[in-house]
Amino acid sequence: MNNKRVLAGAVLLVATATVVFAVQRGRGGPGGALPSYYTNRSAPLGPVDTSAADKACSSVKGHPRVICFADLLKKDLTPELLARLQLPYAVADAKRWSNFPPMGYRNRVGPTLAEFSPAQLGVIKALMKEAAGIAANEGYDEIEQILNADDFLKNNTSDSGFASGNFQVAFIGTPAATGTWELYFGGHHLAFGTTYKDGVMVGATPSFRGVEPFTAFRENGRENAPMAQEQAAFAAMFAGLTEAERTKAQLSQTYTDIVVGPQRDDNFPTTRAGLRVGDLSQDKRDLVMRAIETYVRDVDPPNADAILAKYRADLGETHIAYSGTPTVNAENDYVRIDGPSVWIELSMQPGRSLPGIHPHSVWRDRKTDYGGNK
Repeated sequence: MNNKRVLAGAVLLVATATVVFAVQRGRGGPGGALPSYYTNRSAPLGPVDTSAADKACSSVKGHPRVICFADLLKKDLTPELLARLQLPYAVADAKRWSNFPPMGYRNRVGPTLAEFSPAQLGVIKALMKEAAGIAANEGYDEIEQILNADDFLKNNTSDSGFASGNFQVAFIGTPAATGTWELYFGGHHLAFGTTYKDGVMVGATPSFRGVEPFTAFRENGRENAPMAQEQAAFAAMFAGLTEAERTKAQLSQTYTDIVVGPQRDDNFPTTRAGLRVGDLSQDKRDLVMRAIETYVRDVDPPNADAILAKYRADLGETHIAYSGTPTVNAENDYVRIDGPSVWIELSMQPGRSLPGIHPHSVWRDRKTDYGGNK
């Protein structure tokens, strides 16, 4: 009888694993050989020259400049690359992002950076600088450093699948002064997606950032520490609280990852937990806004300013919370900012390819994820 139970249990486990594996594959999970466009070649953006692209689009700024760069990129592509770069607008495609490298998730859209020529990479770099802004350690600069982290893993571990050239770019919808479209850029530990409608940015989220190694490292001719400012801002936010306030902000549950991550768009809690920011003094509210700013400044300054104004107006009903330690520098440390619109999480993960810890973090907006489209 015991042997029969063991055999039945084994059959159940195999069946369950088969179902899970099939679901993973349906969602872009692991399984089989990687598509050929994942070449594991480096294509760092730091050394890329943007002067030709900048000159071609020098007469416009803002969204018209973004369109100019997009049109310039499409101009000289092969039909095959163009078909993969320029897609019809579909929220389902916008949702195809992940924190995993391609060996864990191969369902992203768009060509990889390694498939473009140096001149085309110059257009992509100029495009991302315009859309994401050029503040140090924010926006485009943060993106460049996250790509460098993948090259660091490629060059310093035995793991395969890491490379700056594996990151992907796509236009979901046609970049134009009218209509809806999204600028999609992503890969391992990165999802950038800004949605525009009739020439206006209507959504800058979901926006995912992570990095391994978390400590400063040198790669592609520069020093990199792309998420140090987020960690420092959170630590300062909690250090500014009284002991009683920190106790109120502490969550009872241990969080080993973010809650509203990739393919979890509707996973927001129904009630806000932690410490209400409206109950804090102005100097402590300013520290909360500074933490929020390290995420919102990942888009161009005019749009970032507008988003920050909205979040500032909602600040009184926003809550901050943490689990683990308030210094946010140990495994399973977790931070949350939850407001009527803003949602930000950071989770300190164990190292995957290197010793130590590394962060997973997401900025979402309850009202304007994917431009408010469903």
